[in-house]
Amino acid sequence: MQIDPPTWHPEPRIPDYRAPAGAVDAHCHVFGPGDRFPYAPQRKYTPSDAPKEKLFALRRHLGLSRNVIVQASCHGRDNAALLDALRSDPENCRGIAVVDPEIEDAALTEMDAAGVRGVRLNFVRRLVDPDPLDISARLAARVAELGWHVVVYFEAADLEELSPFLRALPCDVVIDHMGRPDVAQGVESTEFAAFCDLMEDPRMWVKVGCPERLTKAGAPYDDVTPFARHLVTNFEDRVLWGTDWPHPNMKSHLPDDGLLVDRIPLIAPTEALCQKLLVTNPERLYFAR
Repeated sequence: MQIDPPTWHPEPRIPDYRAPAGAVDAHCHVFGPGDRFPYAPQRKYTPSDAPKEKLFALRRHLGLSRNVIVQASCHGRDNAALLDALRSDPENCRGIAVVDPEIEDAALTEMDAAGVRGVRLNFVRRLVDPDPLDISARLAARVAELGWHVVVYFEAADLEELSPFLRALPCDVVIDHMGRPDVAQGVESTEFAAFCDLMEDPRMWVKVGCPERLTKAGAPYDDVTPFARHLVTNFEDRVLWGTDWPHPNMKSHLPDDGLLVDRIPLIAPTEALCQKLLVTNPERLYFAR
């Protein structure tokens, strides 16, 4: 399978915005290196290596303090690269794993000790072949016993089908990339209203990063800002932010992570909201133990 070219900016700018102490990049990845952590045979893309050292260097460059590293589909259910990164910086890193539904309890306990705090369920069919909902529900019930949550990734068109499933899960649910709204419809659209209705459930959380994936207009992503700002201002205690570095499957442009950081005060327009978005909320969900 052909290796994708790097999808991250080679020289991201130093942000003008200075994040508060303890700020968390709550959605990022590590890829490989492939000669040490092979990519999954069933993967639908092969990224360029983006190892932990580059991620940690970017964190320092951006003025951030901590990472939540999310297992990406190119590594399938082999979490070795993720666990290696978590163990390399246990004070500042937590993780989200992708696991076999039949994983043994001992393996989950080992992941918990390494800093994993949830499992990701990916329903984006262009990236993965999702498990049936009943199987995913049983896995969610198992990880809930560890105090973990579930991270879900889906397209906006799938919200109606998935909403009853998500509401029935026995744990907190973190939704990736704002549920991928069609920003061309505007923040007043019935589609986004349905997503906000789901967010009224107090167990639902949402990540408000990744404007580069949602924009129709391109950088600096002004067309996405109203969606993120609406979620931050209406659900301030259950919002998270992340870079999505190294931006897998980005074809249109190389996002500048410094620019992404500089967008934060536009979506969280007060110092108190920035503190919740970057520090208080991820601290409560990921770093409290």
